Amino acid sequence: MTQHELASLWRHMLADLREPDLIWQLLALAACLLLAKLGERLVRSRQIGAGSGWEFGRGGLKRITFPLLAVVLILIARPVAEEWIRVSLLSLALPLLSSLAVIRVVFYVLRLSFAESTWLVQFERVFAGLVWVVVALHITGLLPGVIDVLESVAFTAGKQKLTLWNLLQGAAAVLVTVFLALWLSGAIERRLHAAAGLDSNLRVVLARLSRALLILLAVLIGLPMVGIDLTTLSVFGGALGVGLGFGLQKIASNYVSGFIILLDNSIRIGNVITVGADRGEVTRITTRYTVLKNPGGVEALVPNELLIGSVVQNESYSDPRVRIALPVQVSYDSDLERAMGIMAAAASAQPRVLADPVPAALVLAFADSGINLELGFWVGDPEQGVGGLRSDINLAIWREFKQAGISIPFPQREIRILKDHGND
Repeated sequence: MTQHELASLWRHMLADLREPDLIWQLLALAACLLLAKLGERLVRSRQIGAGSGWEFGRGGLKRITFPLLAVVLILIARPVAEEWIRVSLLSLALPLLSSLAVIRVVFYVLRLSFAESTWLVQFERVFAGLVWVVVALHITGLLPGVIDVLESVAFTAGKQKLTLWNLLQGAAAVLVTVFLALWLSGAIERRLHAAAGLDSNLRVVLARLSRALLILLAVLIGLPMVGIDLTTLSVFGGALGVGLGFGLQKIASNYVSGFIILLDNSIRIGNVITVGADRGEVTRITTRYTVLKNPGGVEALVPNELLIGSVVQNESYSDPRVRIALPVQVSYDSDLERAMGIMAAAASAQPRVLADPVPAALVLAFADSGINLELGFWVGDPEQGVGGLRSDINLAIWREFKQAGISIPFPQREIRILKDHGND
């Protein structure tokens, strides 16, 4: 629909406000919208496209059902009603409903790309408001005047003259191409996650690289589409690069370290690692930080630069099994063989303790207060924590020692009092 046709339609609509036909137009429009709403509910109650692998059919079609059905019903009702009444209101509703369908399709693509984002709800309202303002300006014929005002605000960047209208066009083109790139990268990421024989870290690297490359390609395609020469941005790009080099050095280092970690497989999701005072299971690896979750549920965000530049104890790097040492001290008059047997049996009775290697007790040293023993046993799930397991084994040892008459000594100190014979 051309600008002249929309302007004429708007004038006819204003004229219809003084005609009794407006009531019949409102009733016809309300009937079309009501039937479209009922059709939307019918579609939402059915699993359209379920099992077909067509993601757009399962989600996107349900979101655009109402505006599309409304447009179709109005297109059918308009020539029928035109025989008796004027239909300016019905014709005016067509571009508004079409823009609503476009808005919902755009935000369906965004939800595919940002599944866990909460900002989409507010952004959808802002975006919908902007689209409706543009449509309203277009219908009322005010849009060319607004464009002229935006084109009057101009400035130069290098050898090219840019206007505010050019920048808005460029931003819109970049947004469209970036949205398409995000949707395509989301499809690639789902394909990578579905590949059973692909390493998990490699999946993350390929997904993030594909997203970054597609976004860069989208920007390089979107700006020239509206006549913005990318060479004019070289001055700003150079200044921005210098600023990033000095001000964001740590952040850049963390991002590079994140890609190194993902590529060399030194740390993987599910590993139990210790770095500094933090120990826990690796639950997530991003390009900036790594998430460690300890057995208490507390999550530590460790910068990737720290994982590259310091010693990391990986308890499940090549073998998930970990040896746990449990120190125990008995008195000198105890039966060592029986005490060591009780300790090994207490460990073997725990379901988490591995049978191979078999739990064993060792004599470490003859200390001041007693004999130091050590119970060594292996577990295959260190990510579950070992604090509760230590407590269960210690409690079992204490009970068996008590029944067997084996005592755990208190610290003993010998005090000698020297008498000064010179004062006698």
